Amino acid sequence: MQLPYPIRIISLVLAATIGGYFLTSAVIIFLSAIVPMDKPDAIVASSLFSYAIYTAAVIWIFVVRDSKRAWLGMLIPTLIFGGAGLLISRMAS
Repeated sequence: MQLPYPIRIISLVLAATIGGYFLTSAVIIFLSAIVPMDKPDAIVASSLFSYAIYTAAVIWIFVVRDSKRAWLGMLIPTLIFGGAGLLISRMAS
């Protein structure tokens, strides 16, 4: 079932803003856990990639043009990166 055009665009914009934010946060958590530096330095170093990650996520969402695929494309990597980052950081502590 295809969503009506205005609802699809609203869904894609929400996926880009909300999903992109959470994906970027999850990748930062993951990168800060695997970068071999002191914790504050690792967080700052991994945060430098946040602009590139967020931009790539937004571009990818509007290339896909399918709301279901866009949301799944944000949700699945967010859960994987966030879970792996939290697991690695807890094991390292």
